[in-house]
Amino acid sequence: MEIREAPTAETAMLIRRPVAEVFEAIVDPAITTKFWFTHSSGRLDAGKPVQWEWRMYDVSTAVDVNEIVKDKTIVMQWSDPPTTVVWTFTEMPDNATFLDIRNFGFAGSGDEQVKQAIDSTGGFSLVLAGAKAWLEQGLTLGLIGDRHPKGVPAS
Repeated sequence: MEIREAPTAETAMLIRRPVAEVFEAIVDPAITTKFWFTHSSGRLDAGKPVQWEWRMYDVSTAVDVNEIVKDKTIVMQWSDPPTTVVWTFTEMPDNATFLDIRNFGFAGSGDEQVKQAIDSTGGFSLVLAGAKAWLEQGLTLGLIGDRHPKGVPAS
């Protein structure tokens, strides 16, 4: 009998900024909009639903925060059907932060779950790269908007 694990998207990045600053960049939409979504109905707080928008794609998603431990962890549900995203912030030497993101609980057939996990890994990798560029260098790279430019067929 074969035992299979459910697919999990996972990516991580060292960001050379203090953990409090990296954490705030994820919970405060005034900062997060510099590298991820375009609009938000509010900051992330436990038990307070928010709506995130990517207006260039005319899409949005509801976000429900289950748990938030300042400068340590964010556990949230998002998407439809909902999946779980766990953000883990690890304080590193020299005022750096290791940010790990795991997304799991995908729906559908095994193949559909694997495709969603692969897509999510790619998306969150772009989020981390954009966060790193913004937090370390003050650069807005436009990675999310440039991932699916108009005129290029969806793959």
